[in-house]
Amino acid sequence: MLNITYISHSAFILSDGAHTLAIDPFITGNPTAKITANDVHPNFIFVTHAHGDHLGDTIALAKANNSQVICVNELATWLSSQGVNAHPMHIGGSFKFPFGSIKITIAHHGSKADNGEYMGEPCGVIIKMGDKTVYHTGDTGLFLDMKLIGQLNKPDVMLVPIGDNFTMGIDDATTAVDFVRPELAIPMHFNTFPIIPADPKEFVAKVEKIGCKAKALDYSETISL
Repeated sequence: MLNITYISHSAFILSDGAHTLAIDPFITGNPTAKITANDVHPNFIFVTHAHGDHLGDTIALAKANNSQVICVNELATWLSSQGVNAHPMHIGGSFKFPFGSIKITIAHHGSKADNGEYMGEPCGVIIKMGDKTVYHTGDTGLFLDMKLIGQLNKPDVMLVPIGDNFTMGIDDATTAVDFVRPELAIPMHFNTFPIIPADPKEFVAKVEKIGCKAKALDYSETISL
């Protein structure tokens, strides 16, 4: 069984009962987060890219919980220089961890730290954990290879941005779900800031019209699969 908790923005917590994986743990300074970083105790952290609203509390959480951080090589190298236990990967690569496996996918976005330093390519990720497959797209625009990602990995869950401006909006996100055809689509990366407003109910309705299932999670809501 797999538990998925939506923190808010693009931050999630995945747990199989034995291991806890945090994704893009932007909590401190996140206006929609209902928890604090002290409430999160991951064994592992995955970071899709180095923007502050995704890297977030990664360093503090990793040090406080002795977590291993998984990310692209350039970002992992920088995190290692900050005293973090980082596992370097890159796009197309996969690796087995105690909780399951990670495979990194492309994402069309950017990835510089707040100081302007280049931190490698942005990415999405296929996570196999608790006998389920989760596709977190990362921050991205729509791309046709999502069809291939869906065909090869057959995700149970797709975590997809809908906030527009920096990522896909609702219509493109609906097309992305149509490409991937997951068992369940969950919207993310919306309403955190005024520049990315979106109605998750509209997304759910449009996804259901193409014959897929979607669910908008409340902040801190957990679902079990």
